Amino acid sequence: MAIEVNGKSYETDEEGYLVNLNDWNEDVGAELAKTESVTMTEQHWEVVNFLRDYYNEFQIAPAVRVLTKAIGKKLGPEKGNSQYLYELFPYGPAKQACKIAGLPKPTGCI
Repeated sequence: MAIEVNGKSYETDEEGYLVNLNDWNEDVGAELAKTESVTMTEQHWEVVNFLRDYYNEFQIAPAVRVLTKAIGKKLGPEKGNSQYLYELFPYGPAKQACKIAGLPKPTGCI
């Protein structure tokens, strides 16, 4: 499978996750968000960029509990809670946000 962004094709797996992490840029992220019916706002990008930084540092996509705790530490308790994250990413903050961030599916996500 693939998505097309600005006339260029990007390979995705059967669940729509980017195959090559280095293919990601904000345009690709925005296109992946469309496939998830997510309208990206500054808050969405904040979580997506946080995930990309986390992945670069630890080489793993965090599960939702870890994500919630880490976001709370970095962005404050009003953002480090499941309710806030589920409002942004209704189909699962870890799973959906990682897909938009061009990261692999977090372990433990079904």
